[in-house]
Amino acid sequence: MTTTSAPDILGQALLDYHHGKHQATVTVHCSAADDEPLPASYFFRTLLQMPELERLALDEARGRVLDLGAGAGCHSLELQTRGFDFVKAVDVSAGAAQVMTERGVRVVARHDLFAPLPTNELPYDTILLLMNGLGLVGSLEGLDKFLAHARTLLAPGGQLLATSSDVRYLYEDEDGALLLNLNGPYYGEVEYTLSYQGKSGEPFPWLFVDAALLNDAAQTAGYTAEFLSEDENDQYLVRLMPMGS
Repeated sequence: MTTTSAPDILGQALLDYHHGKHQATVTVHCSAADDEPLPASYFFRTLLQMPELERLALDEARGRVLDLGAGAGCHSLELQTRGFDFVKAVDVSAGAAQVMTERGVRVVARHDLFAPLPTNELPYDTILLLMNGLGLVGSLEGLDKFLAHARTLLAPGGQLLATSSDVRYLYEDEDGALLLNLNGPYYGEVEYTLSYQGKSGEPFPWLFVDAALLNDAAQTAGYTAEFLSEDENDQYLVRLMPMGS
């Protein structure tokens, strides 16, 4: 009996784009919104093409950097050009990891964000979770789990720089009233599926967490939360630091 693993949808699109198919586009299916196209080119953006929140996060990065959910490595590559001594780019996608290696990211690993710090590896001064990267935790329960785990990855005085969004606008009617099921799951817990060239990947959970709820979760987990900036799409950049570090 043979088993086949789920297709690496995003990784295949990134590989295709990197190897010259510049029209490569993934379709994003979301449980809370209409289908949307996601051009692979977005993962290859230069500094000038990055949203202001991402540029600010890169300016705030310091020391040893762990770039989680790194995609095609655009943030890691930018930090390398700025002379950062050690930047490790991590993605669960095999295709993404291959693309990053081929693009010149010096340290690439393939695993999820809950993997333990290797015994021979120093902890990090900065953890990046950009492009709504906090969503990788999957759920409010996953957020609590990750905040506890991140302590094991951070050096004393270390910081976590992350972006997320408040997506309550998805549940507003024409008059601006919220249509939420108060007995259901948190409205920012959604499910995504990616498809590309007639193939679909496995559904995966994603978390969009509003700032107030994140602040509460951070305090409960022993972090200070500093909200550095917010854009017109209710997306924000936050700095989380373990208290007493």
